[in-house]
Amino acid sequence: MPHADAEQRQMDRADVDPSARFPEVRGRGAGVQPANPYVALQLEPDVGQAADDAEFMAECARPRTTYLEDLSETIVSCNESPDIFFRYSVNPYRGCVHGCSYCYARPTHEYLGFSAGWDFETKVLVKTRAPALFRRWLARPSWDGELIAFSGVTDCYQPVERRLQLTRGCLQAAAECRQPVAVITKNALVARDLDLLRELAAHNAVRVALSVTTLDQGLARALEPRTSAPAARLEALSALAAAGIPTEVMIAPVIPGLNDSEIPAILAAARAAGARSAGYLLLRLPTSVGEVFTDWLARRRPDAAAKIERLIRETRGGALSSARFGERQRGSGPRAEQIAQTFRVFSAKYGLADRLPPLESGAFRPPGSLF
Repeated sequence: MPHADAEQRQMDRADVDPSARFPEVRGRGAGVQPANPYVALQLEPDVGQAADDAEFMAECARPRTTYLEDLSETIVSCNESPDIFFRYSVNPYRGCVHGCSYCYARPTHEYLGFSAGWDFETKVLVKTRAPALFRRWLARPSWDGELIAFSGVTDCYQPVERRLQLTRGCLQAAAECRQPVAVITKNALVARDLDLLRELAAHNAVRVALSVTTLDQGLARALEPRTSAPAARLEALSALAAAGIPTEVMIAPVIPGLNDSEIPAILAAARAAGARSAGYLLLRLPTSVGEVFTDWLARRRPDAAAKIERLIRETRGGALSSARFGERQRGSGPRAEQIAQTFRVFSAKYGLADRLPPLESGAFRPPGSLF
């Protein structure tokens, strides 16, 4: 039986006049604009009054991506979460065109006055001074080369990086300083920077994780519409491994009832591509992400939506998410343990159970230092 929240959503949809519905948003992961809890006044288009305006409706169905300059004075964020392996991270972009419907970072856009829905995918803030700010951070007298993660919040290799090269600029500073970095991405564009990654690898100062959610191209296009194709990610993984870069595959997120059955196949494919380690994260849907993802389920997997939501809730004590440290990334209950056991068995089978060796900071040197 569907959860009460799911029943209410179904009733709400049934009561809406089809002519007054917002048009299907194509090429985006989100199909809704959740209300921003930090904004007192909410603006919503009166779709019912504009249903006959073909031009307006067509524009609503294809929201354009806008890039906004972010004038932040720092590029390195610090976190204290015991669930995360890094304390410092670099994020040249805020918001993400990849549009993954499950992305836990969506609510961070609400702090900026936007929605966690398609605003997160279409209004991307760009830290144009990222390389200079990163170099300034590395030049601090107290900095000793502690590990810094790239993509701690949003993906540092989203499509616009091909043109702006902000992540590459930050990696150039890291290579010059021999600053240890851990990169995680869903985009094959990471292979573009093999030259810099090799420089870092020579000092045991880099590792790269490719996030692979599914091997099914159709599911990937619906679930994470503007990421690289699964095959392209595996090719990038292979190129990195062949170049001597320590590589890892992340199955992130594992979604009960949707992609959990693919765990063995993803691990086998990653091993064949040269990955040396593997990890996984269980789906979590904090705050407004729950609305975005359950709407995605109703649109993209209507026949299985109720079952998938029920299975998700089974791993979260009846909720869609949990904020408890130690539980957020893995969930709880028999279903979560079954997923964990499957991962353990097959990561061991394919030689991916061991963690990558820790990176070294002994070779770190400040910017501009020759020795």
